[in-house]
Amino acid sequence: MPTSSLPGRRRSAVALAALTVVGSTLAAAPAAFAAPGDNGTVKVHVVGTAVEARLNQPKVCLFYLDAFNFDVAEGITWTLETQPAVTGGATLGGKITLDTGAGRTANLTLPDGQYKLTWKIDGGNGAGKHKVFKVNCPDRPGGGPGGPGGGPGGPHGGPPAGGGGLAHTQDFAPVAGAAAVGLVVAGGAVYLRLRRRPDGAA
Repeated sequence: MPTSSLPGRRRSAVALAALTVVGSTLAAAPAAFAAPGDNGTVKVHVVGTAVEARLNQPKVCLFYLDAFNFDVAEGITWTLETQPAVTGGATLGGKITLDTGAGRTANLTLPDGQYKLTWKIDGGNGAGKHKVFKVNCPDRPGGGPGGPGGGPGGPHGGPPAGGGGLAHTQDFAPVAGAAAVGLVVAGGAVYLRLRRRPDGAA
């Protein structure tokens, strides 16, 4: 009597459907991982500190803002104001363009005192992130340029500092790619094994 191959075909279809679902999930993982979000940070650096140093420098004189690890093509708006807030106190503000996920301002200066840095991603939600630092220039004559409410106008960006925002995607993509290749090979083996069962193969 002829042996029907219908059960074997059903098993093959079920196995391939399961592998397709898992493979699609892994293939989509890098894109989901790299989706725009509230990533990145901004640090205050003493002028002369390399952007690659990624140091926390809570006390500065002449300084710049270093933004990194942001998603590509984002920009941030930043403000500096006295902390605690003082009526007529010194303030600065500007934007940093993040073409490669990183960027920096021009060199900045403020009168001696404590300040709060606040930054917000363009188009982002919430009030933004902030940190507090001190400006202390002991050799500056007359208490420093700018005076209350003074200081130079906020710069609009500066030269890019590197591609920090790409790190997550680059680190994750090879792993997901290798997993996807492994699934394709495993899927082929399962399919051949199920197809050969009705003929008596192991």
